Amino acid sequence: MKRLRISAISYLNTAPLMWDFEHGDAGTAFDISYTVPSKCAADLAAGSADIGIIPAAAYASIPGLAILPGVAIASRRPVRSILLVSKVPLEKIRSVALDTSSLTSVALTKVLFSKWWGAGRTFTPMAPDVEKMLAEHDAGLVIGDPALKVDRARYRTYDLAEEWIRLTGKPFVFAFWAVRQAALAGASPALDLATVFQESRGHGLQTGNLQQIAREWAPRLGLSEEEIKAYLTENIHYDLDPAGLDGLQLFYRYAKECGALPPAPALRFLDVAKSAAI
Repeated sequence: MKRLRISAISYLNTAPLMWDFEHGDAGTAFDISYTVPSKCAADLAAGSADIGIIPAAAYASIPGLAILPGVAIASRRPVRSILLVSKVPLEKIRSVALDTSSLTSVALTKVLFSKWWGAGRTFTPMAPDVEKMLAEHDAGLVIGDPALKVDRARYRTYDLAEEWIRLTGKPFVFAFWAVRQAALAGASPALDLATVFQESRGHGLQTGNLQQIAREWAPRLGLSEEEIKAYLTENIHYDLDPAGLDGLQLFYRYAKECGALPPAPALRFLDVAKSAAI
């Protein structure tokens, strides 16, 4: 039986999801690589990965995927790591630099402008360097760890999850695990993927393990251990639950209406017991 290839995201917010793969036995059953969200989606689309923590936006353009149920990177409140950083008030923004690491937050930015903040802005992909973004544009979208390090005292910042929740009353789902259905044919029939990934998330969120993650990541990001723990337990919501699915469907609808994404297929989940798509 072949080893399935996992493409994971190299941001702090995925550290709890990867706990068993990095500290337990789960990692021995898979080949794992780390990248940014947009590249993770590209790996899955190209067939160079079998499982990915894909940006929600990628599901609209990659055929043949099944979602692993129950696990997500989502938010029910300000998320802190998805920021529109601006040198002018929101209503005066005319040009926006978009983080090339992102797919979902790029689409969310376009939805927010199209539906609520006013259309007619120009959008330009750029590397996530706030100084360079704002030297050439009114505002810049920055995601992940670079967003956590933004000095909010220097800029106007808009938390995109906070804005979405305020305007829609629904949580926002940024990413979830998905598997290429074609890859399942060569995998062990005894491999219960849904349980493997759900248990890894559960173990990663245990108090002692969160403390270890905080110790490891605090010096990398220049944040305190308490800030790391608060981010992982208060700002990120790791369940793909009914409320999140409702928000996800609304996002797909609005993104299609404004041309930010193609129409998304129906949500197709991997059966927990049979590891088959349903």
